[in-house]
Amino acid sequence: MTESTDRLDSTKLNSVESASTNIADNKVPIAVSSTHQSIDSKTMNHTPKAMYVTSGNSITPKDKLDKMPKMVANGSRAFIWYLLAIMVLILDQWTKWLAQTTLAFNDPVPVIEPFLNWTLAYNYGAAFSFLADAGGWQKWFFSGLAFVMAIFLTVYLIKAPRAAKLLSMGLALMLGGAIGNLIDRLRIGKVVDFIHVHYADVWNYPLFNVADIGVCVGVALIIIDMIFLESKRNE
Repeated sequence: MTESTDRLDSTKLNSVESASTNIADNKVPIAVSSTHQSIDSKTMNHTPKAMYVTSGNSITPKDKLDKMPKMVANGSRAFIWYLLAIMVLILDQWTKWLAQTTLAFNDPVPVIEPFLNWTLAYNYGAAFSFLADAGGWQKWFFSGLAFVMAIFLTVYLIKAPRAAKLLSMGLALMLGGAIGNLIDRLRIGKVVDFIHVHYADVWNYPLFNVADIGVCVGVALIIIDMIFLESKRNE
């Protein structure tokens, strides 16, 4: 009985030693659950991706945000539009000098009958002779207004989107025109007008100058940009 027991214990001991040796030698296969491996693989391969990203206080779809154009300001390239404003200013002052040196006050010179005359006149007020008969304070009021507008347009041309060329052109034309009439008010206290558009003696448009053309065309270009182009740039 004792001999049988000793033999059984020896067999168990040899089995344990053999198992330990196999584990140490990496001979015992380690079973991996295919189910767990499949679940882990799916979890790793299907990590949730962010569908929305925050922008400011709003949430914008990521795909739409990627397609949104990046607005780049004019920056140093604004000097191109400053050159356009300077050209308007030079043309305005040159034509006014010609009008004052070659035309007699309020004496029409036919250019294209019966639609266009050169007629020298002076405007002490704003457009269409608004406040022309005031006591003189209007000179400083409109001069200050033109000065503030010129500063605003100068700064805004730097910050305007580089892609918005029509907007920048309108701002430059307004800038040149505003400075042109400002120089007149500060130099002689009134604005020189000489372009007279009319139809015979039936209809007469108020006299104007090159600076006025720059301002009016500039405003028209800015309005066109706001209505038709600004929304497309923001898409």
